[in-house]
Amino acid sequence: MRRSFLCSLTSALALVLGALMVSAAAPPSPTARTLEGHRDGVYSVALSPDGRLIASAGRDSIIKVWDAASGKVLHTLRGQSGQALRVAFSADSKKVASGAGDKSAKVWDATTGKELLTLKDHGHWVCAVAFSPDGKKLATACADKLVRVWDIETGHLLHTLKGHTAEVWSVAFSPDGAQIASCGKDGTIRLWDPEGKELRTLKAHAKEVYTIAYRPDGKQLASASQDGTACTWDLDSGEKLTTFKGHTGTVYTPAYSPDGRRLVTASQDRSVRVWDASSGELLTTLEGHTADSYGAVFAPNGHRVISCSQDKTLRLWEIGSPAGSAGE
Repeated sequence: MRRSFLCSLTSALALVLGALMVSAAAPPSPTARTLEGHRDGVYSVALSPDGRLIASAGRDSIIKVWDAASGKVLHTLRGQSGQALRVAFSADSKKVASGAGDKSAKVWDATTGKELLTLKDHGHWVCAVAFSPDGKKLATACADKLVRVWDIETGHLLHTLKGHTAEVWSVAFSPDGAQIASCGKDGTIRLWDPEGKELRTLKAHAKEVYTIAYRPDGKQLASASQDGTACTWDLDSGEKLTTFKGHTGTVYTPAYSPDGRRLVTASQDRSVRVWDASSGELLTTLEGHTADSYGAVFAPNGHRVISCSQDKTLRLWEIGSPAGSAGE
């Protein structure tokens, strides 16, 4: 009987130890906090570079600025009569820019919520906005097929970038400010110098390209498309590097982690996915939104992802650091 008891005890301990080992090896399940406040779908989300503020733009024509730590709404920015389509922070975290369906872009004080500048000379929706790294310029992507570059201090139009043959959905400055990238309904990515000279056209996707994002070191670019994929591109050669497959609907947004090792994507299939940016391996699937996921970004520490959705919410996901890393 004693031998039988010892065998049973040994087996039980083995099972417990095995379970503990599996538990220790398995990554923690991502958890999410939900931010509510918009009355309709949330099209865009941005996180200030210092990590303190979140900005969101919605179909309800409102831009909201949130405290990232508490989730409290600090400012509700009104003044654009069309759907608010995109938001972006300046590099010093002091300003927020927005683009809307009323053919305007605005610049706001992120701390006070005060409107600083309105740029009205667009022929159609302003689909995207991007600050230059030095904070002196703002680029706008417009459904009138043009990209415009503005002086933020004076509001003067500096350059008009012509080349796209259909609506332009996204624009971004390279981290060093030496290049501008844009993409659109024509399925291309176009690279420009800061004065508006077209440098290269990438025949990127078979369908519309919705958003592009530079890797933090400026050597690569990521794109997201209606064809259900995201891709990364070498900017020296123009070659496609990796295709990220797995979403079952349009991929709206890609964004790199601060160290460039991971890529997050948001999709029509309601999921947000985190990938290895080099291999294309799927690392994590974040599920919880109940409608299209339109945008997602990493926090500066790389341990959190913030997403937005047609379900009127933002979600803050705690995903931890990548395997084999002590953190970013």
